[in-house]
Amino acid sequence: MTTATGRAPAARADGRAAPAARADAAPAPRAPAARAARAASGGSGRLGPVALVVAGGLSVQFGSAIAVLLMPRAGALGVVTLRLVLAALVLLLVCRPKVRGYSRADWGTVVAFGTAMAGMNMLFYQSVDRIPLGAAVTLEVLGPLILSVVASRRLVNLLWAGLALGGVALLGGGGFDRLDPLGAGFALAAGAMWAAYIVFSARTGRRFPQADGLALAMAFGAVLSLPFGIAEAGDALLVPTTIAMGLGIALLSSVLPYTLELLALRRLPAPTFAVLMSLEPAIAAAAGLLVLHQALALTDGLAIALVIAASIGAVRTQTAAAAA
Repeated sequence: MTTATGRAPAARADGRAAPAARADAAPAPRAPAARAARAASGGSGRLGPVALVVAGGLSVQFGSAIAVLLMPRAGALGVVTLRLVLAALVLLLVCRPKVRGYSRADWGTVVAFGTAMAGMNMLFYQSVDRIPLGAAVTLEVLGPLILSVVASRRLVNLLWAGLALGGVALLGGGGFDRLDPLGAGFALAAGAMWAAYIVFSARTGRRFPQADGLALAMAFGAVLSLPFGIAEAGDALLVPTTIAMGLGIALLSSVLPYTLELLALRRLPAPTFAVLMSLEPAIAAAAGLLVLHQALALTDGLAIALVIAASIGAVRTQTAAAAA
């Protein structure tokens, strides 16, 4: 949980605006990506930017669901390695970022962004290997939500925090043993890394042109994940069918949503974008149901609705504060 990038917290190329940070990280695609973007934008006149954002969310969450299907073959960490390595290769080929002319602070930002990206994905995939996808994304989104509440420093945000905590309590059903405590813990930790991802996504976007910073950070995150993926999956990572599925996951969870969200952000106000990104727990629950046959109880659905409401409320509050 593809994000990126970061998401409001910040504006998932893993520069989301509210509970996400994906689009900040990849300002504008180049070369073949730019041509694809222009072609897609022609169709976006019919579909509209809202449809592009929803399509990006569907791509990310269905990519995560497919990743769960690959885990019996390559393990959670092996799937993360495949996703990051293959996504990094695609972005490096498309962006062709330069590596000279940057300061030590610039490279420090890339390293921090890549570390947050790798940590977020490794923790999240460990989570969805243990608990339903919808529950994992709902818990993960608390990281960006808390970041938004803290950044705003307004009393009304206590209401949004209370709604979110109510959702978490319902999701736990009075005890996270129902979900698997380790899986829930991984999801919450992934949320903390997502919040860090948002911060460094925005900083990277300011320091590097176009998608160069994202490509370099993705490459660094891929290198960080390699020892973990090799240790868990070994030569299973070299099986052609596994590589093919990994490439599909990389495209669905990273490359395609980044492009769609960048196109949408050119025509959609950032607050609206942030609200739409808040719907990802619901999209994740749908992907879990349709792909993984993970049915939700009524209380789970209510929990997801509470967290979504809290995310939207936090976005609206921050927008109002900025306008004041």
